[in-house]
Amino acid sequence: MANVGEEVSNKQVIFKDYVTGFPKESDMYVITSTIKLKVPEGSNAVLLKNLYLSCDPIMRILMQPVVPSDFSSYTPGSPLNGYGVAKVLDSGHPDFKVGDLVWGANTRWEEYSLTTATERLKKIKHTDIPLSYYTGLLGMPGVTAYAGFHEVCSPKKGEYVFVSAASGAVGQLVGQFAKLFGCYVVGSAGSKEKVDLLKNKFGFDDAFNYNEEHDLDAALKRYFAEGIDIYFENVGGKMLDAVLLNMRNHGRVAVCGMISQYNLDQTEGVKNLMHLIFKRIHVTGFSALDYYHLYPKLLDTVLPYIKEGKIVYVEDIAEGLESGPAALVGLFKGRNKGKQVVVVARE
Repeated sequence: MANVGEEVSNKQVIFKDYVTGFPKESDMYVITSTIKLKVPEGSNAVLLKNLYLSCDPIMRILMQPVVPSDFSSYTPGSPLNGYGVAKVLDSGHPDFKVGDLVWGANTRWEEYSLTTATERLKKIKHTDIPLSYYTGLLGMPGVTAYAGFHEVCSPKKGEYVFVSAASGAVGQLVGQFAKLFGCYVVGSAGSKEKVDLLKNKFGFDDAFNYNEEHDLDAALKRYFAEGIDIYFENVGGKMLDAVLLNMRNHGRVAVCGMISQYNLDQTEGVKNLMHLIFKRIHVTGFSALDYYHLYPKLLDTVLPYIKEGKIVYVEDIAEGLESGPAALVGLFKGRNKGKQVVVVARE
């Protein structure tokens, strides 16, 4: 085990260059540099040992030179970054001490990181829960699912809820929150195995494999004969078009992501927008960035559910930093089953 003050090797996943189309493993490469395990004298930086890294669809957006204003593109020749869990090895910041466990944004894809962006770190107080959950259920995806369903969707008991990409990091939680709230929930996913997860593990009322459906409108009418009150949107494109045909009056669409569009040179149009008028549908795009003030409420709600077995969380674990590129690319091929996590170190 390395000691504070030592100079040690530091494995990193480097972003090669801006991406068009589907990302490939060759768009990233692994190098080994060195780092001194010590915060410079007088600095308020924090030295972290990274433990778990999150693979998220938004990372594909950051692989292009122009990104939404709330984000920054990756820099070619520098490590990827995203959400992660880490342990404090040394600190010049009064709010963080050696041994603290933290989670947050801007975690670089490397074994050790020296960071001054401490405003993006949150201390982990509940360590009786798997630390990897702070990349998912108790991290950004958890905030997204909780705020998206309870705040953006304004649900009512007994309503009909449809979740696309329902077996992923956010979708699996939205479905469970909706069931606990007393709604009827159907999800879509891309394989029989994932459909089985939705029905038998997460407790969805029903689910279907969109790859087996030649007519998404007809598929939705099978599962929602009376229409959809709430659509939690993770996919976009043809799925959104079909959903608009099946929304009920005064339905709500919470737009969390559109993963089907991220790798296209020309995004697909949506043809059924007139239904927004006819059915008075409310469509809201949102980001977890706007809802971190609800994080204490998320913990108060979810921690008892975890301990009582009322919420389950499925992770797809990739071992070792060098497995990171394949794990990230796999998100866009549908290879992951549940939340994709990369384990850098377990302690």
